[in-house]
Amino acid sequence: MTQYNRIKLEKSWKDALSAEFEQPYMQQLSDFLREQKLQGKEIYPPGPLIFNALNLTPLPQVKVVILGQDPYHGPGQAHGLSFSVPEGIAVPPSLLNIYKELQRDLNITIPTHGCLDSWAQQGVLLLNTTLTVERAQAGSHAKAGWQRFTDRIIDCVSEQAKPVVFLLWGAHARSKSERIDSTKHLLLSSVHPSPLSAYRGFLGNGHFSQCNKFLQRTGQTPIDWRLPTVDHAQADLAL
Repeated sequence: MTQYNRIKLEKSWKDALSAEFEQPYMQQLSDFLREQKLQGKEIYPPGPLIFNALNLTPLPQVKVVILGQDPYHGPGQAHGLSFSVPEGIAVPPSLLNIYKELQRDLNITIPTHGCLDSWAQQGVLLLNTTLTVERAQAGSHAKAGWQRFTDRIIDCVSEQAKPVVFLLWGAHARSKSERIDSTKHLLLSSVHPSPLSAYRGFLGNGHFSQCNKFLQRTGQTPIDWRLPTVDHAQADLAL
């Protein structure tokens, strides 16, 4: 776990996952990532952002989980949140379909950017089941050990007393349903928002309104799915 000592991890998650960092598979994962970098391979997201989803959404604050699979593998895209990209990066096709469903379901104007930080800060855990990837090599780290670690993250959320909404889009995300206590939590499943499948049941699934109704029914504040816009003129002046 040598390299993980240097990575900042939010306290509630650090407490919940401390035993995992002591497991041999995490040392092997650390060795694998270090070896990849020694070979000159470009790994996404940057090291400080690998645990971004956990750092932005402490365990006690989790109200919704959106499960992704792999980080984006293009330059500048991955920043540790499933489906999200930083400001200034083109909105990926799957995220655009998520926006289209938000517009249809909740009449929310399609945002001009793809940064989902504001969702994470409201309690939406944007978790990829694999947390790193090699540039231009989708799925390249899928068998490196991350899924055991992220399975434990899912377990930690499922074990919480507070009811949580799990949005399981696509076969990979749905395969995690067996880890989740469906007597306590709401599981909403559909096909993936990818352009290859979105028109077979993602668009029209109504998950966002169902999610907020469940949160209200269980005494929790619903998610404001609208994304703040950035005033680029003001941002330029600030620079």
